[in-house]
Amino acid sequence: MKKVITYGSFDLFHEGHYNLLKRAKQLGDYLIVGVTTEQYDEARGKLNIIDSLDERIENVKKTGLADKIIVEDHVGQKVEDVQKYDIDIFTVGSDWIGSFEYLRDYCEVVYLERTKNVSSTMLRTKQHPIIRIGVIGTGRIAERFVPEAKYVSGVIVHSVYNPHIESARNFAEHFELDLYSDDIEAFLKSVDAVYIASPHETHYEYAKTALEHHKHVLCEKPMAFRKAQAEELFQIAHRNNRVLLEAIKTAYCPGFAQLVGVARSGAIGQIRDVEACFTRLTPDNLRETTDTEYGGGFTEFGSHTLLPIMKLMGTDYQEVRFDSILAENGIDLYTKASFRYKNGFALSKSGVGVKSEGQLIIAGTKGYILAESPWWLTQSFEVRYEDPNKRDKYFVKFLGQGLRYEISDFAYMINGHQGRSYKFTEEESIAIAGVMEEFLKQRKQGTNEA
Repeated sequence: MKKVITYGSFDLFHEGHYNLLKRAKQLGDYLIVGVTTEQYDEARGKLNIIDSLDERIENVKKTGLADKIIVEDHVGQKVEDVQKYDIDIFTVGSDWIGSFEYLRDYCEVVYLERTKNVSSTMLRTKQHPIIRIGVIGTGRIAERFVPEAKYVSGVIVHSVYNPHIESARNFAEHFELDLYSDDIEAFLKSVDAVYIASPHETHYEYAKTALEHHKHVLCEKPMAFRKAQAEELFQIAHRNNRVLLEAIKTAYCPGFAQLVGVARSGAIGQIRDVEACFTRLTPDNLRETTDTEYGGGFTEFGSHTLLPIMKLMGTDYQEVRFDSILAENGIDLYTKASFRYKNGFALSKSGVGVKSEGQLIIAGTKGYILAESPWWLTQSFEVRYEDPNKRDKYFVKFLGQGLRYEISDFAYMINGHQGRSYKFTEEESIAIAGVMEEFLKQRKQGTNEA
C-alpha cells in the first residue's frame, strides 16, 4: 500500500483545498492529512487564522478523502511523521516549491500545481469571506508582497495590473496569478481590494480610482505628496465604507508596536526628542536617483523616519526645517528634517547617496530608548537610564519580509474590526503627506535658485 501525506491550515476551506486533497489521494492508496494548530501556524509565520482547529479538521473530514487526520503542532514533525507512518510520498501545493527538499532523504516529494481561477469558486458564505487582492505595479516591492501574502489566512493575491501588458503577463506567470491586465476597469472588477506598488507619483490616482470603484486600498508609501490629496482619499474611503491603509510596514510590525508602547508607558518619563535615521547607498541607475521630480532620499525613506516622530511627538508640530545635499540632477542625496514641538524636538535623517548609522533614539526625562539598525525591522531595542548598569532589553520576533503584518491588519480591518487602526492612523498619514508637500516645495525652490 502506497502512503501519501500532506499538511495545511485548511482555513476557510475552499475548492482549492479540496482539489489539492483529491490529487494527493490519487498519488497513492492511503492519505494522511496533517492539520496545523493555531499556535504552530503563528510560530511558522502564518497569520490571521479564522476557523478553529476543530472546524478545520471537520472540513477535511467532510471531504471523505482523508484516511487519517493528524494534528501538526511543532517544528520537525514532518520528518517524524514520514518515518512514523512509513510514508512513500509527501505532497504540498506548488506555491511551496523547494521548501521541503530535505524530506527527499525519507520519501518522494511531489509539488502539486495549484488550482487556477479558484478565487471565483471559493466559499464566500462565511462571516469572513476570502479577500481577493489585486496588485498594481510589478516592481521590487510587489515581488516581495506576493510571497508574503500566502502567510496570511483569508486573502489571496488574485491578479495584477500594469499599463505595460508584458510586465503584467510576466509577473502573473511567475507568481501563478489568475489574471493579468492593462485595463484598469477590468482589473478592478476582478478583485475586492488592491495593493498599490506602482511608482510614487501614481499612488494617489490609483488609490482614488480604486476607492471610487468601492475597493479596499493598501497603498505603498508615500500614499500622496500633498496633504489635500491624502485628506481626499480618506474622505472617499469613509464615504464608500472602505478601508484605506498606507503601507509603511514598520507601523504594523509587533516589535515597533511594542517599542511605541514602552515609550508611551512612562518608562523613560516625558518624551522630549525623537531621532530616526534611514539611509541606503543606491545605484545611479535606479528610480530613487534618476527621477528628478519624485526621487531622492526623503521621498524614498522619509516616510519611515517620520513614522516614529508622528507617533511619539504627535502631528501638531510648530515648525519643520529641511537641510539637503542635492545631486546635480536636483534630487536630494541626504536630507535632515528638523521638527520643533511645543515641548520637544525631532530629527529625521534619510539618504540615497550618504551612509549613516540607521538607528532610532527616543529621549525622555528619565531615560532613553535605543533601537539599532535596522530599527524599521524592529527585532530588539533597549531602554537605558542614568545608571549605566540598569538596562531593559526587549526582543521581538520579526517574520519574513515583514509585509505579512500589514496584510494581516488590512484583512482584519476589511472584516469589520477596527482594533488595529491605532498602529498607523489617518491623522498620521495625512500629516506625513503634508510634510512631503512642504519638502518638495522647498527642494524645487532650492533647485530653481541653484
